[in-house]
Amino acid sequence: MIRSVFSHRHCALVLLAAAGAMAAPAAFAATSKACAGGGFTALGYSGNVKLSIPASQLGTSFAVRGKYIEFDVDSSSFAVRHYVMTGAVNALDITGGVRTPVFDSKVPDHRGAVLSGPMELELKDGDLVIRRQGRVDMKIQAKDCAQGGIFQMEVERDDKQTTLFTHTLADAGGNLTAFYFDNRHFRAREGDLLPYGDVVMAVPARVNFGNDFSPKFVGRDSAQLATRRSEATCANTIINRFGQPVTVSHCGGVSRWDVKSGGRMGMVMGEDAVEVAPSATECDKACQARNRGQGKAVVLGSPFPVAVPDRLNPRAP
Repeated sequence: MIRSVFSHRHCALVLLAAAGAMAAPAAFAATSKACAGGGFTALGYSGNVKLSIPASQLGTSFAVRGKYIEFDVDSSSFAVRHYVMTGAVNALDITGGVRTPVFDSKVPDHRGAVLSGPMELELKDGDLVIRRQGRVDMKIQAKDCAQGGIFQMEVERDDKQTTLFTHTLADAGGNLTAFYFDNRHFRAREGDLLPYGDVVMAVPARVNFGNDFSPKFVGRDSAQLATRRSEATCANTIINRFGQPVTVSHCGGVSRWDVKSGGRMGMVMGEDAVEVAPSATECDKACQARNRGQGKAVVLGSPFPVAVPDRLNPRAP
């Protein structure tokens, strides 16, 4: 957990005041400009399709390929590997026009359970939805866009226990290597009240990930019904706006999350990753991807390059 000099009660009061005026939307937005010409191909299918694929046709893994996004999926677990932003030309590109590895893997630990049934596949208007069941039920939603809320993974378990998701950032070598950092732009405003539409929000601390190649390349993990594990072996001392030390127990290349049954882990890239907006509403059944603030939020951005003291270490627990 991130320790802060600002009380959780204060932040809660601000959000409670806002609750009557609006519902917090899920973190899954992308403007049409960011998605121009996008569309996925998976298992030989593209365009607009909705079908069920027999288990015998899946193999051990399959590739998902789009104009802006590429990744591979393990058929029996829905672990995602080799998540890449292609660097395709787009007015809202954040890669600097260079093929950019983002995550080496996003792996759910099903504790021996496997996905064994047929797989539902839906491709529509540049979006992908895949779902497969066994003793667990997994769903992945993705958008082929240059930025925005472009990915989320959901889990439901028959035993209703939590599922450990391990996110490992890509170690591409050199200045393309992705790393987690404590965002100094948020630290400098922590506790300030900023407008969000007709209400105000207290600025929280924020952990983002970025690289040393593109100033616009920035993202964050977006959780719903999930709790990040505090990593005792990755205790980082961060200096807040008052010159006081706070501890951030977060590793530089790995984050681990305990996700409740019905919860999800999303990924937000670009401007949406550095705005001050409410967290996603809690939902544990048939959760849908929705647009976010649509211009209501203050965008604080992120520093580039990231100062060494704000980079989280070591890389793994």
